[in-house]
Amino acid sequence: MAYLLSRLRGVGALAFLPVLIVGVVLPSPVMGQDKPRYGGELIFPVPSEPPSYDGHREETFGLIHPIAPFYNTLLRVDPRDPSGTKPIGDLAESWTVARDGLTYTFKLHKGVKFHDGSEMTSKDVKASYDKIIFPPPGVGSSRKGQYEVVEALEAPDPSTVRFHLKWPTASFLASLASPWNFIYKADILVKDIHWYETHVMGTGPFTFVEHVKGSHLVGKKNPTYWDKGKPYLDGFRAIFISSSSAQVAAIRGERAHIQFRGFGPADRNSLKASLGDKITVQESPWDCILLGAINHNKKPFDDKRVRRALTLALDRYEGSKALSKIAIVKEVAGVQVPGTPYATPPEELAKLAGYGKDINAARDEARYLLKEAGAEKLSFTFKNRGIPMPYEPLAIWMIDQWRRVGLNVKQEVIEAAAYYSVLRKGDFEVAMDFQCGYIVEPDLDIYKFISTDKNPANYGAYTDRVLDDLYVKQSRATDYEERKKYIRQFEKRVLDAEAHYLMTLQWHRIIPHSSKVKGWQITPSHYLNNQLDAVWLSE
Repeated sequence: MAYLLSRLRGVGALAFLPVLIVGVVLPSPVMGQDKPRYGGELIFPVPSEPPSYDGHREETFGLIHPIAPFYNTLLRVDPRDPSGTKPIGDLAESWTVARDGLTYTFKLHKGVKFHDGSEMTSKDVKASYDKIIFPPPGVGSSRKGQYEVVEALEAPDPSTVRFHLKWPTASFLASLASPWNFIYKADILVKDIHWYETHVMGTGPFTFVEHVKGSHLVGKKNPTYWDKGKPYLDGFRAIFISSSSAQVAAIRGERAHIQFRGFGPADRNSLKASLGDKITVQESPWDCILLGAINHNKKPFDDKRVRRALTLALDRYEGSKALSKIAIVKEVAGVQVPGTPYATPPEELAKLAGYGKDINAARDEARYLLKEAGAEKLSFTFKNRGIPMPYEPLAIWMIDQWRRVGLNVKQEVIEAAAYYSVLRKGDFEVAMDFQCGYIVEPDLDIYKFISTDKNPANYGAYTDRVLDDLYVKQSRATDYEERKKYIRQFEKRVLDAEAHYLMTLQWHRIIPHSSKVKGWQITPSHYLNNQLDAVWLSE
């Protein structure tokens, strides 16, 4: 994790330079390999279909993997950087930061066109970010909470867009590099702000061909793409396969090249044994963790004694040993990826509820709290997302752990595309939720847990102004130790004092892919490097 530490400190320093001027040329995709080859169709299985096409609203890789190739963002994460922490320009050609850190001005590439042939200007960037940061009533924006710092946007001329901030923050460039922040056409948003939920039309390296639900989604090369010489592929085909074994079989049978989310250790070993040098394996730490969302609007889960009992029952350390052998999970974690700058050291983490090393004492406390709350024989349904890895093994483990403190829990598995409807409606008692980031940065990682009126993706449905205040304090803090102090207070309140959410185990990403796939670099996020502009096939 050392490379993550150095990269994160570099990103954090950017906002506080007196004046930052960055001229950006998108990197060569060669990455030390042979000269890129043109042609071919990249085929990749996707375990989940997009609930809608709107990147501003959705949170699932089921959208990013098939839909990102149709769009550009203002900034992106450098596709050559294995740490996945270096923002570079995408539609932004260069940018400056004012001396006080409160104004960011971006110059856009000229000559960029939408797939309908119209020119992209700063008006479109402003309209897209207005939708993300200041969504009108009835419009979903899953990431508006991470832009609390933005006061206003302006587009003073067609090639300039400017962000005005309420306070300086070290994470602003990282937040603008979000792979979800597709740039949409302003004229379309004015006519129908919901249009992009059901339609696809961007400026990206590929144009939309078709989506046959339950089967596939196809994109073809954009012949007039603004970044000359790209893309290299003639097109791509995303095939929707929910079964992990069927996904592995498609790679083994060479009917697909790569699955961008990740496989388990057993599947990696099996594919390598079957295909030898025809398979290349890339592995990385993974900024992703499954959470237990506890619905505060459902009794008795409005009682923090019950919520605390749920987390105390979990033996995360023994779970890590067993589950890491069969699933894409590994380390015991708090609200930050273990080993990164603001992560709580293991000896400190062990002081929080559910993280102590004496599991018998923890479970005794859990039984006591349940009895005190009148819930010692509690029965409930745990709703889980219909993606086998790692949702299935984690759910089986959690239900078994809860049984050991006298809880009777049954599981209901819901098809992945329909699952977000269940979470958003609050139609559950306890459900599997997740927190996956594209850059390891506290502002982006912990906004998940602020009050539901500030972040609709807080499916615990609670309001906690103490957390909201701590979030702002850590975001404004320019001193490392001061920021760390606020993050630890935030973590203790979320996981211990109020037990709003419960964490499981940090993921570990494993991508075995056809050795024909070139120009693609694994990162600690399965949301990155999905534009496919740099990818090519050796034959």
